[in-house]
Amino acid sequence: QSTWGKMNKENKTKHICRSASHAGNWYSDKPDELREQLTNWLEQARSSLDSTIHQQNIIGLIAPHAGYYYSGSTAAFSYAAVKPSNFKRVFILGPSHAWYLSNCALPVATQYKTPVGTLNVDIDIVNDLKSSGLFAQFEVAKDENEHSLEMHMPFIAHIMKDQDIKIVPILIGNLDVQGEKKFGELLANFIDDTSNLFIISSDFCHWGERFDYTPHESKKPIFETISKLDHDGMNLIEKLDTTNFSKYLEETGNTICGRHPISVYLHALNCSSKKKELKFVRYAQSSQVKKMNDSSVSYASAIVTEK
Repeated sequence: QSTWGKMNKENKTKHICRSASHAGNWYSDKPDELREQLTNWLEQARSSLDSTIHQQNIIGLIAPHAGYYYSGSTAAFSYAAVKPSNFKRVFILGPSHAWYLSNCALPVATQYKTPVGTLNVDIDIVNDLKSSGLFAQFEVAKDENEHSLEMHMPFIAHIMKDQDIKIVPILIGNLDVQGEKKFGELLANFIDDTSNLFIISSDFCHWGERFDYTPHESKKPIFETISKLDHDGMNLIEKLDTTNFSKYLEETGNTICGRHPISVYLHALNCSSKKKELKFVRYAQSSQVKKMNDSSVSYASAIVTEK
C-alpha cells in the first residue's frame, strides 16, 4: 500500500513533516532574523515597484530559488504585491535538481516546516491530482535534498501568516513538449480559481565553466551577453509563447533550471478560461562576469495578473 494510502487511512491528523533542511545554510534558521530580512526585502521591493502593480490582483509569480544572500531581494519583487487575503491555496512548481524525474511528482509530506511558521499541504488536492495516474511521489528524504520548493516556503509562511492557507508542492521533471502541455492542461482548472496562487520556482542563466555553459560575444562584456540571452527568453515568457520559448531553449541551450515548470505554467495559462498577463518586474545577476574564468547565476521575478 502506498504511503499516501496509509497516511489517509490510518490517521488523518498525523502529519508527515518535511523539515527546513536548508535553513542555517541557504537562509537563516533564526526566526527573528529571517522575519526581519524578509520584511526588509519586501518593503524595499514595494517601494520600488510601479504603483499600478499594487492595484492589480496577482494570481501567479515566477521567482528564484538560490540562497537568500544572492536572490532573496529579487524574489521579494514578485511577492511584494501579492494580496494574501485573496488566497486559500498556494501551488508551488519547481524543478528537480537532486534526482532525475521524467514526469511530475507530489509530496508524501503533509507539513512543511520553516523557521517562521509551518505550512500544511492540501491533501485533498494532492489526492485529486494523484488520481489522474500521471504523478509519481517523492519521499521526505528526497524532498529534503531538493531546494527549489523549500526556498519559497519562508516567503509564503511570512506573507500568509494571517491567512488559513494550504500548499500544493509539485516537482516538475524533465518533460518533453507534449508532457509540458499535458500537465499544463491538467493544472489550468486550478488557475481559473483565483483563490489559488501559483508560484513558479526558477533561476535563469547559469554561466561559467562549472556549469559547462560559456557563450559570449567578443565585442561585448560577458555579463551583457548573459543579460541579452536571459531577456530574449523572458520576452517569450511574457508573450506566453510556449512554441518559441521551446525553440529558444533548444537553440541557445540557456541553463534556465526551471524551464519545465515555466513551460507547464505557460501551457496552463494558455488553457485557462480568462486571458492572463505576465510581466517581469526584476532582473539581477549574482555577479558581473567579465572574464572567462568568472561565473554567475541570473535571477528574475515576474507577476501574473488577469487581464
